[in-house]
Amino acid sequence: MNDSESTTSSGRGGCGGGVGGEGSIEQQQQHLEWKFSQVFGERAAGEDVLEVDIISAIEFDKNGDHLATGDRGGRVVLFEKIDASDHEDRKDQEKMDYRSIRHPEYRYKTEFQSHEPEFDYLKSLEIEEKINKIRWCQTANGADFLLSTNDKTIKFWKVQEKKVKKISEMNVDPSKTVGNGSMACSSTSTSPKPHLSNGRSPQRSYNYLSNDFSFPPGGVPSLHLPVVVVANHETSLVARCRRVYAYAHDYHINSISNNSDGETFISADDLRINLWNLEVSSQSFNIVDVKPKNMEDLTEVITSAEFHPTHCNMLAYSSSKGSVRLIDLRQSALCDTHTKLFEEQESPSSKSFFTEIIASISDVKFAKDGRHILSRDYMTLKLWDINMDSGPVATFEVHEYLRPKLCDLYENDSIFDKFECCLSGDGSRIATGSYSNLFRVFGCASGSTEATTLEASKNPVRRQVQTPPKPARCTGAVRRGGDASPIDTNGNAFDFTTKLLHLAWHPTENAIACAAANSLYMYYA
Repeated sequence: MNDSESTTSSGRGGCGGGVGGEGSIEQQQQHLEWKFSQVFGERAAGEDVLEVDIISAIEFDKNGDHLATGDRGGRVVLFEKIDASDHEDRKDQEKMDYRSIRHPEYRYKTEFQSHEPEFDYLKSLEIEEKINKIRWCQTANGADFLLSTNDKTIKFWKVQEKKVKKISEMNVDPSKTVGNGSMACSSTSTSPKPHLSNGRSPQRSYNYLSNDFSFPPGGVPSLHLPVVVVANHETSLVARCRRVYAYAHDYHINSISNNSDGETFISADDLRINLWNLEVSSQSFNIVDVKPKNMEDLTEVITSAEFHPTHCNMLAYSSSKGSVRLIDLRQSALCDTHTKLFEEQESPSSKSFFTEIIASISDVKFAKDGRHILSRDYMTLKLWDINMDSGPVATFEVHEYLRPKLCDLYENDSIFDKFECCLSGDGSRIATGSYSNLFRVFGCASGSTEATTLEASKNPVRRQVQTPPKPARCTGAVRRGGDASPIDTNGNAFDFTTKLLHLAWHPTENAIACAAANSLYMYYA
């Protein structure tokens, strides 16, 4: 495994011994060796990919037992973790006492159509069915619950196993009927005697419309009744939309996030963040509104929002100006003012036409401990400590090699691509996507020099990108990643039409799921 070397500095608090750790204990992390695990929806060489099949959202549940993906066709596909005992024979189990360390593997579970294309007649606007975000909710009574959203409408889904019931033969053997028309255990008719509809015999007719009708002695010879039985303990997964949260956003929804209280969630568009109760779909509360009275005065928009993982009163949202704001819902009903502001000021001499565009944050994530926030802008990943708003504790360069090409990227709109980011469950590593279906993994523990580039393919180390070290800035924050060449080690130019925008880290294991067009790749270390 060729990991690029990097330079670190312990100024401004360092990384505090890793995001998930307490204090600032120095530790030298062992570099992970990533291996291919699985792929779903792999396309053959030269096969065209339909637009509706391209994956647009990935999300693990809180235990990592399930994985959900959404695509541009409005579908949600669910995968479930395979129990190790499902594919190991007894001899293997006897030999392996370390089964618990086996890397997680998944299998297809079910899929359903979450959203359909719509048309807003008031605004003469087409609303595409593309799934923007998926979030898992708390399970209950053996059922899984999740939220999915497109640009305008959020839906709350319940996915549950149902026992398959079938209707057996309805003709009852008249020789086995008992008194008063009730039937015996047999569900098939072996009598050669012909019967009319409703079980009437042609030899005897009864006036069923008469008010003084009574069953004949011995019962009706052959009454047609359906018999419902459970067929061989078969089950089927049924997805049912429980609630629809609509008509609350004038602009495209870019984020949804569950609250730790298990009862509420937020949805964010360009100018507003709304607070919802899962049980109430008819109303929401506007908690952040950055829309100016005059739209000509608009200088920034909301790009992403997420609740704190443990404090139900706190959330963070990012902006197109490269800042992250932390707000406390206890301050006021409308949180016009933030509790803390995290931003890194660019020196006036380095500003250009592209400065504000590349500073726009496309994704923001809390670490599991709630102490750190990870943000992704076009060029870098930044790690923030919520107790220190003077600047990021670490900056990881992802696209520094693209700086000379910003004009070309602006011309083909690639500069507006929105890459997601994620953190490992223990907070010691972070990851984000790039072009040519590459993704990068960095170690963020204090003293770590890990910076690995991998390709979303069955051979993830096939296209290693060497990134020479770059000195830390004078601010003292950890900064690494370096200036990767636009040519990989195989001499191939980077392909800006293939981009890895969406990825997710397993909550407890060193496993990453990432989307390359319509294919879902999974890796472990």
